[in-house]
Amino acid sequence: MTGKSILCLLIACSFFSATPPHDVRIMTYNIRNAMGMDKKKDFDRVARVIRQAGPDFVALQELDSGTNRSGNRYVLQEVANRCGYQYCYSAAIPFDGGSYGIGLMSREKPLRVVRVPLPGSEEKRTLLMAEFRKLVLFVVHLSLTETDRDSAAVLINAQLKRFHKPVFLAGDFNAEPGSPAIGLLQTNGWTLLSGESFTFPSNAPDRCIDYVFAAPGNACKTIHHQVIADTMASDHRPVLVNVTLP
Repeated sequence: MTGKSILCLLIACSFFSATPPHDVRIMTYNIRNAMGMDKKKDFDRVARVIRQAGPDFVALQELDSGTNRSGNRYVLQEVANRCGYQYCYSAAIPFDGGSYGIGLMSREKPLRVVRVPLPGSEEKRTLLMAEFRKLVLFVVHLSLTETDRDSAAVLINAQLKRFHKPVFLAGDFNAEPGSPAIGLLQTNGWTLLSGESFTFPSNAPDRCIDYVFAAPGNACKTIHHQVIADTMASDHRPVLVNVTLP
């Protein structure tokens, strides 16, 4: 083989081995401790909704961990085991013999997990941040109080300097489109990926309070987003976003 042929072969190999765009499916789901609209706790039902959607990452809210209310069971672990995911948890408050907070399920194990307290007048809140090979996931369940939500948005923005990968923010914001907290995020460059379809209450939704955002500088492209029309497993409908990372 001539030198010119070898050079052409190397160029061709380099071209075809270039890293392709990476599709990622992100879900946020307030599962209310797997308590359905029929007032029955059913981990299998919640897990089935998640498995059918096939997300790579799932931000979860309203999770008991070892509480008397949930029979000393770890709600996140129960759901994650049924779905076959890795998981990490962030307690917001001590509650009923255990704790209550938020979590994240993922197909891959996080490289690191960071937990930061957030304000909440009626109950304290928390920000869960998990770094993976190609991206970072922020998970929240924001306060019912507007001033707390606004303060939380400022604190969330301040955490971006920790990471140098595409960041996504997902959760139950307890805030509708056009509210001050959502406006504050968007003014600071966060891009809404999940749309503004109604997510709560699940049996007759009349407001959007669950979202997925991309951080400033995150050049992902939204392929598809949807609110999954499950009316029974929780009082929230799950939100799913399919994006392509650059």
